[in-house]
Amino acid sequence: MTPSHGHIQDAPPPTALAASGPSEAGSPVDPVPVEPTPWIRRKPVRAAIYTGMAVFFLLMLAWRYLPGYLDPTFEKHIQNKQVIIGMTRQQVLKAWGSPYTINVSYTKEGVRREEWIFEDWKDSATIKHRYLYFEEDILVSGWYYQ
Repeated sequence: MTPSHGHIQDAPPPTALAASGPSEAGSPVDPVPVEPTPWIRRKPVRAAIYTGMAVFFLLMLAWRYLPGYLDPTFEKHIQNKQVIIGMTRQQVLKAWGSPYTINVSYTKEGVRREEWIFEDWKDSATIKHRYLYFEEDILVSGWYYQ
């Protein structure tokens, strides 16, 4: 069936318009290529990425606060001779004993900071250093140096 004189033909696809030349108004039709959405911008992929980042953030928070909730008085850690952030100076003294050196300083705001240095002699030539940092009687960080 061929269209009769009074019927409107279906428009050809956009690529066919671009190939056919100028439009009725006399200006050429710029082809607008329809590119597929990159995989990372697709909604399920973005949702999976954001969910993974949220789970990672929650695990970081849990790693920091969970030991304190499981052992709020730190008695198990003290018995195992372990220190954990959030302990007081007295609890650290029970767990590790007294430090070799204590350095005290104050911030501009008047917060007391202490650096405790422990020395562990492996043999006559090897020393292992442990550093603990307190702010206002609470352990806030620490590290080992060999």
